[in-house]
Amino acid sequence: MVVFAIVAMSVSVVAAAANIDEMIAKRFESMSLPTPTPTSVVICHGFGCRYRTPIVLSASDHAKLTQLLSAGRASADAERKAVAQAVAWFETRVAPEAGTASAKAYATGVFDAQPSQFDCIDASTNTTTMLLVMSELGLFKYHRLIAPVSRNPFLGLGVIHTTAVLVELQGGREWAIDSWVRNNGVPPDVLPLKTWYAGN
Repeated sequence: MVVFAIVAMSVSVVAAAANIDEMIAKRFESMSLPTPTPTSVVICHGFGCRYRTPIVLSASDHAKLTQLLSAGRASADAERKAVAQAVAWFETRVAPEAGTASAKAYATGVFDAQPSQFDCIDASTNTTTMLLVMSELGLFKYHRLIAPVSRNPFLGLGVIHTTAVLVELQGGREWAIDSWVRNNGVPPDVLPLKTWYAGN
């Protein structure tokens, strides 16, 4: 039985949660997931978010994220590289509680769903969760978060694939933050969303 920790949130955290993009909020609602906050998130695993592990984030977690994102203050490119490192750190951080340290790239669970693995739904949801926490903590200077997107397989062959997305504030260029294509704890692919869409 999982015991959910009750964490007191400051007024600023509540205000930040109220300003979450509507499409992101709908994404979590459609999956019957609570909207992530800087102090409380739910990790999806086991394919299609079959397993859900609540994680409490502490002040030390916030400090680590702040440290990681501080390396990206010089430019949008630097911020994306820092984001990739933060996503990798987050996967390692939650792995002991979620049991996902052995999660492998490109897992699908078509024949054998494993609670220790992620499909792209799990991975994109968890990455969006982490990016939302970073956004709510005010750590982005050059980007904003939007809801995950999916691409259809070429000629209908293969499987639909989903990724988390950041939008560059200057110019509006969209970037895929795709953690499903890397083993747990390895920085995700970060590439222009148009390039990602073409990867069928």
